[in-house]
Amino acid sequence: MISLKEIRERSIKFAKEWEGASNEKQEAQSFWIDFFKIFDVSPRSMQFEYPIKKIDGSQGYIDVFWRGQLLIEQKSKGKDLVKAKEQALEYLPNLKQRDLPKFILVCDFVSFYLYDLDTNQDYKFLLHDLPKNIELFSFIAGYTKKTYKEEEPTNRKAAELMGKLHDKLLENGYSGHQLELFLTRLLFCMFAEDTGIFAKNSFREFIENQTDESGRDLGSQINYLFELFDTPNEKRQKNLDESFTQFPYINGSIFTEQLKTAHFDRSMREMLLDACAFDWSLISPSIFGSMFQASMDVSKRGELGAHFTSETNILKAIKPLFLDELWEEFGRIKNNPKQLQIFHAKISNLKFLDPACGSGNFLVIAYRELKLVEFEVLKSLKILTQLVHIDQFYGFEIEELPSRITQTAMLLIDHQMNLLFAQMFGEPHFNIPIKDSANIFNVNALRVDWEETLSLRGTKQSIDYIIGNPPFLGSKMQSKEQKIDMEFVFKGVKNAGVLDFVTAWYIKSAQYCQNRQTKVALVSTNSITQGEQVGILWQEMFNKYKIKILFAHKTFKWNNDAKGVAQVYCVIIGFAGFDIKEKRLFEYETVKSEPHEMKVANINPYLVNGDDLVVVNRQKPLGNLPAMGIGNKPIDDGNYLFTEEEKANFIAQEPTSEQFFKLFLGAVEFLNAKKRYVLWLGDCPPNILKSMPNAMQRIEAVKTFRLSSRSAPTQKLASTPTRFHVENMPDATYLALPETSSENRNYLPIGFMTADIFCSNAMKILPNATLLHFGILTSKMHNDWMRYVAGRLKSDYRYSVGIVYNNFPFPLEVTDKQKEQIETLAQNILTIRTEFEGASLADLYNPLTMPPKLLKAHETLDKAVDKLYSKTGFKTDTERVAHLFELNKKLTSLIVEDRKKSKKIKKQ
Repeated sequence: MISLKEIRERSIKFAKEWEGASNEKQEAQSFWIDFFKIFDVSPRSMQFEYPIKKIDGSQGYIDVFWRGQLLIEQKSKGKDLVKAKEQALEYLPNLKQRDLPKFILVCDFVSFYLYDLDTNQDYKFLLHDLPKNIELFSFIAGYTKKTYKEEEPTNRKAAELMGKLHDKLLENGYSGHQLELFLTRLLFCMFAEDTGIFAKNSFREFIENQTDESGRDLGSQINYLFELFDTPNEKRQKNLDESFTQFPYINGSIFTEQLKTAHFDRSMREMLLDACAFDWSLISPSIFGSMFQASMDVSKRGELGAHFTSETNILKAIKPLFLDELWEEFGRIKNNPKQLQIFHAKISNLKFLDPACGSGNFLVIAYRELKLVEFEVLKSLKILTQLVHIDQFYGFEIEELPSRITQTAMLLIDHQMNLLFAQMFGEPHFNIPIKDSANIFNVNALRVDWEETLSLRGTKQSIDYIIGNPPFLGSKMQSKEQKIDMEFVFKGVKNAGVLDFVTAWYIKSAQYCQNRQTKVALVSTNSITQGEQVGILWQEMFNKYKIKILFAHKTFKWNNDAKGVAQVYCVIIGFAGFDIKEKRLFEYETVKSEPHEMKVANINPYLVNGDDLVVVNRQKPLGNLPAMGIGNKPIDDGNYLFTEEEKANFIAQEPTSEQFFKLFLGAVEFLNAKKRYVLWLGDCPPNILKSMPNAMQRIEAVKTFRLSSRSAPTQKLASTPTRFHVENMPDATYLALPETSSENRNYLPIGFMTADIFCSNAMKILPNATLLHFGILTSKMHNDWMRYVAGRLKSDYRYSVGIVYNNFPFPLEVTDKQKEQIETLAQNILTIRTEFEGASLADLYNPLTMPPKLLKAHETLDKAVDKLYSKTGFKTDTERVAHLFELNKKLTSLIVEDRKKSKKIKKQ
């Protein structure tokens, strides 16, 4: 690929040679042939006097036409160039969509008017100023200054076209490994002709000019082209047509394997030409890899663009992991040549691994950013020797297609960085034929020994940085094979079956970090920092592998607003097998906000500034507190449950049953003031039961349902069909709270229930609760604790007795005066609620509709509860939770000490 410096020098020569020409239109062809020689573009790519119908139906001719790129309207000197542009625009409606040019150029040998149809910008200059403006035409040589757009519609359309071509080939019996490799090669070719690896448009023109329109010879011609890409120039046949010799020797493994010939028809040829017509230089390899992979799966095609990782999110992991440190170090030494040379050597020896690389987006961006650092080093040292190469990057990927896409994407980003190098330094430096390539292994990362696998490529040096976003799969979403992988990684770890799939990569990374200075950054679902998963995963990480969290991004929303796609909430955790003095914690005001950074002494698994402790599932609460339990679970197939109308109809037929109906509240009914009823026959005398035939039918139906269950315990329950599986019916007033509650609520709605109201197992209930308990549990102190340690159901909070309530540290000492104050403020909240007749708890606690009076009452209670824990109160939620973790640690250690003392007394 020609350098910009050479292009500029040739343009100077061109301008001088043509400045004194006769400027007659008959000289136009020679003029433009010389013009394109500036960029090393063959005249064979151009079509002169291209016939085209105008808007009015009359015949016209485009003076010079380069399909999909450039339309030139040439005039004699002195002619009106504005009218010439209008004439050129008249040709566009009758061109095929894929042939539409990106630029229109009108010229009279002296004046040049260039119109960019994408940006609607125009540029005007004279021939003698061409060298000053020659970069406007750098697209002819394959250069581009376009910026990437993460949600570029073109990307999606291109991926969809490739998907359709995939389907057609598959339908015709071209499948599996052959199909995936064939499409990956086509992807490379289309990028190559738009980024200067091949001459501009050369692959598309080869298909258009050298293959039959029926498509019958397209597969064989492409296969021969692939063979040439793997053949050095000196070993090619001497009598090859120029249409073949124009393509360079590529080398690398991408074209080595021989493939069966793919058979095309006319429609498939058109699909491929349409795909070639896109400007692939606009598409970031980091984005398209994921989209291309999704396009190969019909079930995911409607979600194209929905699952790729945005560059913004990738940089959230990369910057604190290594990039910020490198830029900081460069800033300190940029004026010290000796230190810069050492720094240059250092970055050229760094090794990076993505152990679940997918389509390679993390590796692509990491390489790009490392090259940008190197370019600044080269500028400071005033040298051109590049030392950073793609063979410093490694990836593990279980599926073949994405692993091949990663390999290709790394070659493409390498070429794009070489293009940037040529633009910055005026010297072309290209990795064609391919000398360096990324080290991508098509392996199951959870089953192989990482050190042993990496050594297969002669890697004796340890990996410096591990980065990536392993699969987001909860325990219930894992396949049989994935569960076996989890068992393999977590062998001997109690309760590991509830862990998300991503946690296996935490353990494998921690194992690799042993006795190394390796740092890790993984994007994960935020569930690994919540609920029971924390205790299971992080006790293993801390106790067995001595891992320290070095930086973390707290929960943020995955950068994706695609319609119909479930929202994903993520965290990024950076860790290593060693400690550092100062950690970086990135907080978000809301999950959609930009992060703000805090420097902290330590980060615990809940991503709070505090000691490395985990909250485990406790059977009893900390301290002398009433026990919380779940509500009633009938396991009745709905036979005992009634709406208000169904209940009325049932009683009308069987009046005796009225006394056995109870109001039955699940989370939905509790929050939304809805009514549902349960027919409770567990205490009904046998003689009364026998007198209610409709009730007996219900009992029989429950028995049958339970007997048909696959669960042995449920089958056993069939022997007592009037009883519930779980029965929790306090004989006095009790507190109730929903198991799941919206993340949008500032306060978890809690309320007192009378003994005649039954709660379902979607509720937690607290018998023997007082106003003091209600006051503390409804306070911000308890709500903040819940937000940090509770698990999630999608994005909703999932309240757990063993994790949230039993680990919540109630204040150690409460004076009578404080108790009375809290009870008064708690009662005030209950009283205010009653003032809004007809409003449900969901209405009252929706932040948008919450009555100001009720909000103020809560805020007053919050301050009073805070004072039970600290005389000065707390400025932030993080401060509040950090204090609770410390208190939890203190209370837990007191319990442990008491147990030890009890054991000693027993022994004595």
